[in-house]
Amino acid sequence: MGRALVVGGTGQIGRAVVPALTAAGWQVDVLTRDPARHGPWLADAGATPVPGHRGDPAALAGALGAGVDLLVDVVAFDDRDAAAFLDRPGAVGAAVVVSSAAVYVDPDGHGFETERFAAFDGPVGEDAGTVAPGRGSYARGKVALEHAWLGSPVPTTVLRPAAVHGPWSTQPREWLLVRRVLDGRDVRVLAHDGRSRFATTAAAAVGALVAAAAADPADRVLNVADADAPTVTEIARAVDAALGVTSRVVGLPGPPRGDLGRTPWSVPHDLVLDTGRARALLPAPPAPYAQAVVPAARWLAARGRDATYAGFARLEGGGDLFDYAAEDAWLAQHDDGRDL
Repeated sequence: MGRALVVGGTGQIGRAVVPALTAAGWQVDVLTRDPARHGPWLADAGATPVPGHRGDPAALAGALGAGVDLLVDVVAFDDRDAAAFLDRPGAVGAAVVVSSAAVYVDPDGHGFETERFAAFDGPVGEDAGTVAPGRGSYARGKVALEHAWLGSPVPTTVLRPAAVHGPWSTQPREWLLVRRVLDGRDVRVLAHDGRSRFATTAAAAVGALVAAAAADPADRVLNVADADAPTVTEIARAVDAALGVTSRVVGLPGPPRGDLGRTPWSVPHDLVLDTGRARALLPAPPAPYAQAVVPAARWLAARGRDATYAGFARLEGGGDLFDYAAEDAWLAQHDDGRDL
């Protein structure tokens, strides 16, 4: 297949991308700040660590060498991250760049970062509107990144995942549920009656699509998500099942009340991705969430209840998503909760 360089190859998505590429026959180098730490598992995956980081021009030049057949950039933020490679003509034969479904806006211009959450009429396809490219916000930066690569001479596949899950995450949404299992908590109170749908994406699904796109370079944008778009109720039950427990699931009518009922998937309007284009490229369809989430749930459980995740703390936004006393008080005083 040729030589591939992966940037961001040691995190949640990267650890799925690297073995997918080596299994497909690529010679894979991974740019890493800590080769001593990551070297053993990279060797097991058939890849080679390359010391350095994208902000060091000398290290980047060394990693690129005479050029790479494929660049996979998992962690790029905006167009400046593209420039580091595109300013070196001929250094990259083809690219796969991970963006985000957060770029989408509905017909009225509402998106993920607006005061009103986007309301789509159905599954969102790749031709839907996006925020304007720019800097200063996550979504605008990602669009600027996309434009830089797709406007270049390098054949580029842009991937747009949604709520990513998998082992090695620093922002594991499933921690909300796994920690409840570890705490022996046997009830889940879910806003919007547990019906919210916010598309989920297994890191393994991203890895499989990277390998498929790498084998057929082209300029394109592809949504990537699990085979289904589970409701929050289905997510809660899937995580329980992965850990061999069963919990009572109670619907809280309407939006969260402070932190009560709030989850990382609780949105007032569904976000479901149309993944038809990606499925046409893949040799096999992605797994459904209940199957795909098992590695993440078990990895989180194995780390124990006292593990900390900086990204999850940001999801809490200064609140407390484990306020069991507040849940118990609401359950005791209200009869509008409904078992789901």
